[in-house]
This record gives sequence, structure tokens and C-alpha cells, in this order.
Amino acid sequence: MTSLAHDSLPGDELPGDAVAQVPARSARHAAELVAFRRDLHAHPELGYAEVRTTRVVRERLERAGLRPVVLPGGTGLWCDVGRGERATALRADIDALPVADLKDVPYRSTHEGTAHACGHDVHTSAVLGAGLVLAELDEAGLLRGRVRLVFQPAEEQMPGGALDVIAAQVIEPVDEIFALHCDPRIEVGRIGVREGPITAACDRIKVVLHGPGGHTARPHLTTDLVQALGTLVTELPAALAKRVDPRSGLSVVWGRVSAGSAPNAIPERGELEGTLRCLDTETWNSAPMLVRQLADTIVAPYGASAEVTYVRGVPPVDNEASCAEVLAEAARRSIGPRAVVPTPQSLGGEDFAWYLEHVPGALGRLGTAAPRERHSRDLHQGSFDVDEAAVELGARVLATAALLALARTAGADDLASDA
Repeated sequence: MTSLAHDSLPGDELPGDAVAQVPARSARHAAELVAFRRDLHAHPELGYAEVRTTRVVRERLERAGLRPVVLPGGTGLWCDVGRGERATALRADIDALPVADLKDVPYRSTHEGTAHACGHDVHTSAVLGAGLVLAELDEAGLLRGRVRLVFQPAEEQMPGGALDVIAAQVIEPVDEIFALHCDPRIEVGRIGVREGPITAACDRIKVVLHGPGGHTARPHLTTDLVQALGTLVTELPAALAKRVDPRSGLSVVWGRVSAGSAPNAIPERGELEGTLRCLDTETWNSAPMLVRQLADTIVAPYGASAEVTYVRGVPPVDNEASCAEVLAEAARRSIGPRAVVPTPQSLGGEDFAWYLEHVPGALGRLGTAAPRERHSRDLHQGSFDVDEAAVELGARVLATAALLALARTAGADDLASDA
């Protein structure tokens, strides 16, 4: 194995306890992790096209003496650190979004119309950093168990690249799994932790209306699809809300409406696309049937027919209580006693949920807002950016969480050297 060097630097006085060593070891990688994140940010790749991203992550892991394995689809990879039957996993998503990067920074996206506007470059760099720290601890004889690093493609695709990781049996040997997601509403140096549901179920809806078009001077001889679309835009969300438990937090938001090309011609086709989100699985299970029924009912008076394509997305991420506490304790030990903040359930969707249908785990919120930042740069905006101190802090929290999870099952309070 290639020496990682950092564990034998002159003048080191590291404690024998592996958990206690994480902050110092992680801090040594801070500059490299920021540079790595900036490189990813400048070269974003969409889901299932993350070829360069996969390559640079693989090459860095190999330089650390590790043996990464690329997923069967050619993008995404996984890598084990340590050895033994007992295993925990750390997951990062690696794909970008089809939005333009609007920032004026040296690491601005070089791929027009594509940007890391959801922080996946940060997630990837943080898990990489955690892996480098854990590899050092393993080389020093301080890692008791195995940590599987998972760099997952296509989180932004529905139903998500997590299903490809699961199909490749990558998480079968894993006892639990952890991840962090950037949150620009939380100040850097804080980690949002929540037991139970932390995200929403999220699906995509496409409705295509059909009917005879014609001249706007003779609307009585046509089906006014534009009027029907407008009614559907407002009435479908309202009608759905009346058909489900109001505590479900159901939300339908439209993102695209398209019909016609001339001001004096009623079109024969109109399209409407959006997302449906809800907070509980019961409502999620009933949503497709309700959407189809209501769409037909709403457009029927106009004489239009509705063709509904309902794309299943992801269920809610439901954090297992003891795993959420591992994340919280990891934040307290690696950052400080006030690092943990409560976080509400979000209406965002996350395919990390699929992992939790197979193994227990927890997703935490990584604070990325600069101290006293007045204007939050929200996720999925072209202006999104982070306080880069979050990259290394995420690495140390994830490395610590892995150690605590391994120690918990081993019956130890922390991982100590036998030396």
C-alpha cells in the first residue's frame, strides 16, 4: 500500500484514540479538498455522464493506496477502507444540474448550461476527504472494521442512481449508511440532525392535453386547450389537497407549461410538467391514482382528453434514530459541543431514501452559509455557492460517524489502538 505520509509527519503528537485524531488529520487535507471541490465545480457532469468525475475520484483514491471499483454503468464508484465483516458506508452523490452557472468566480463551470448547483461537488469532496483520513487511520492500525465509500451517479435523475448502486449489490455487506447534504440555510460549522423523516417523497408529473384546435375567431368549434391548461394549473393542486390528510404536506408545483405557437390559433396539444411532493408514504402511495382521476375530471368540461405520465421518484428519507444520534455525536466530537442544530423536514426529495429501505442510516444537513450571510444562495440556483470551510468539516464529521458506528457495534466507546 502506498504510504499516506500524514500519520508520520515530524512533530506530530496525535492522541492514540482514532476519533480524537480525526479533526487534526482532516484539517491537513483542507486545502486539497477545497482545490478538489473547485475542480469538480468547474467541470460539472449530468447524471450518468459523470465520466471525468468518476476518473478523478478513482485516481485520487488509488494514489492513497486504495482499490476503487467503478460501477457497471461506467460512472460512479465504490471503495473499501479497512477490512473485516463489520462495515459501514459513507455516500456522496456526484452529478450536477442542467442550470447555468451565474457566478463570477475562478472555478465557474466550464460546461455551458451545467452547474453544481446542489452541492454534489462538496459531498463528493467530503466523502473523499473522509476516506483519506480513514485510510491514514487504517495504516496506523487504528481502524477496526471496514468503511465503504460510495460515490453515486445520477441523484438528480428519477428514480435516482441509488437504485443502480443497490442493484450492483454494493450495500449488501453494509450495516448502516451515512450521508450529508449541503444546506445554505445553516451556518458553516453546524450540522442539522433529525430523527425520522427528514425529506419528502418526490415524483414528477407530465400532463398532455389533446383536442381539436382552430381559429380563435371560432372557439366554439375547438377545444380551448390553453384555457384547460390554465384551469389544470390552479385546480389540480387545490383538488388534491382536499383528497388527502392535510398533515401530509402534499404540494404540487408546476415548472413548465407549453401550448401553441401563434396568438390567433388554438393549439391541438398542450403540455404541463411539475413535481408532487408529500411528507408521508401513505399519501405517496395514493398520489398517482388521484392525479389521473382529477386531471380527467378537471379538463372534461372543456372537451379535452388528458394523458398523464406519472414518474415515480423517491420516498421520504426516514432517518433511523440511533444512526441520527451517531451523526449528532460525530458532529459534537469533531466540530464542537454546539455543532448540532435541529432541522425541519424538507419538501426536497433525495434518493438516499432507497438505501434506507435496505439498511439503517441517516442523512444530515451540512451547513454551508458564511457566518452572518444575509442573502442565502439557495440550492438549484445558478448563483449557489458555499463557504468552503464546509468541505473539510463535512469530511471530519463523516469520518467520525463511520468510526463511531463501527465502535458502537463492537461495544467500544471509541476506537483505540492496541499499541
